[in-house]
Amino acid sequence: MGEQHGKVRHEHVRVAVIGSGFGGLGAAVRLRREGITDFVVLERAGSVGGTWRDNSYPGCACDVPSHLYSFSFAPNPEWPRTFSGQRHIRAYLEHVTDVFGIRPHLRFHHEVTRMAWDAAGLRWEIETTAGSLTADVVVSATGPLSDPKIPDIPGLSSFPGKVFHSARWDHDYDLTGKRVAMVGTGASAIQIVPSIAPKAGRLTLFQRTPPWVLPRVDRAITPAERALHRALPVTAKLRRAVLWGIREVQVQAFTKHPDELGLVERLAKRHLARAVKDPALRARLTPDYRIGCKRILLSSDYYPALTRPNVDVVAGGLAEVRGSTLVAADGTEAEADAIIFGTGFHVTDLPIAERVVGADGRTLAEHWKDGMRALRGASAAGFPNWMTIIGPNTGLGNSSMILMIESQLNYLADYLRHLDALGGRVALDARPAAVDAWNRRVQERMRRTVWNTGGCTSWYLDASGRNTTIWPGTTTEFRRATRHVDLAEYEILRAPAPHTADRVEVGA
Repeated sequence: MGEQHGKVRHEHVRVAVIGSGFGGLGAAVRLRREGITDFVVLERAGSVGGTWRDNSYPGCACDVPSHLYSFSFAPNPEWPRTFSGQRHIRAYLEHVTDVFGIRPHLRFHHEVTRMAWDAAGLRWEIETTAGSLTADVVVSATGPLSDPKIPDIPGLSSFPGKVFHSARWDHDYDLTGKRVAMVGTGASAIQIVPSIAPKAGRLTLFQRTPPWVLPRVDRAITPAERALHRALPVTAKLRRAVLWGIREVQVQAFTKHPDELGLVERLAKRHLARAVKDPALRARLTPDYRIGCKRILLSSDYYPALTRPNVDVVAGGLAEVRGSTLVAADGTEAEADAIIFGTGFHVTDLPIAERVVGADGRTLAEHWKDGMRALRGASAAGFPNWMTIIGPNTGLGNSSMILMIESQLNYLADYLRHLDALGGRVALDARPAAVDAWNRRVQERMRRTVWNTGGCTSWYLDASGRNTTIWPGTTTEFRRATRHVDLAEYEILRAPAPHTADRVEVGA
């Protein structure tokens, strides 16, 4: 830091990346591969990993096969299991950080508190908990599964016991012999329940909506397989390609022909019937919506855990807390020493959106008050030189998000090449008409998908019931859509003078 002409001079970088999960680290690697080294990665925590650092609950693992849930440019022949656990995925991200030389760019304990567009200087002014800086381009990679959501339960503040979210697991609190309440039945809960049921004195599961669950076909990857992948990397690529291809074919049932999911539904019911013999419990665990409407969960030990004598399933969400007594929506009461919330994250109301101030002085949250929307899932109108990774309608319901991240990194790289080719101090701002047209096409395709027609309420939908989360197509289609930046979809901003910015119309 220093002073120049009476003003504080802050660090300036070409690119500031926010977050160091898969999206942020992927962006950092891509920047270096593009020859760009003038960038920083701003991370609020003290290490890399994103959601795979924050989620360390018992049983935490990925429901996407290991060889598909990794970067194509950083294959890992040493995956120990077909579905990897949190510890190994986090170690993989640390490995990527080291191999690709990202550590010098990391700024730990730099939580972004505000970033605002400087129209005169055509740059972003960024404030963090550890100081300020400016950047020509911002890449927001905070991720949708980063800020836990705990519902507003009457009386919760008066609960005398322990309360925490699955993504903020308290490893110092011993659950042995305790009366534990698990709230929620999503992807985290079905991994937590089998892990803690044997040690809890009593475990009560508050289930608002039962999930569809299929067997988890997980196994150790043999030393021979790992040796083969090390000696012949093409075999690992082939394995990845097969896993990807199967999911590309499957997605048609989710996006165009939901009725074809009936067979999968029958398999899930058979899985439930094999594990749960009690007809009353089985009835409580049987969903009443089309499979795939919510994310299909994978577990071979969830249902058996629910049949344990010390486990109760309450077919109603937690409605009220009266001291140590928990009351469900159906009136059922249970005593608890600890409450664990597996209630998801702020996905359609991203907290980072409240901290990003655009060209008109309004926050991204204000722009998105009627629903998230971004051109090709990356650029928001009125927020020049700002791009998001895993933005609106880029989520997947049946495949690996790493595929979508890499497609967005292609778009980012081409975006930066365009800025270089245009020369001088320049910025690109997504045209509102282009954002609207893209969003219209996405929402039109969304109408017949299982996520919109399956008869459930999921975290894919925002407060108004619109699906602003999922991509209604194949990963191949998205890769084609994000291969290149179309300048006709952007306005070019230039700053020929210190305090002016001209808008140059492209294709006008």
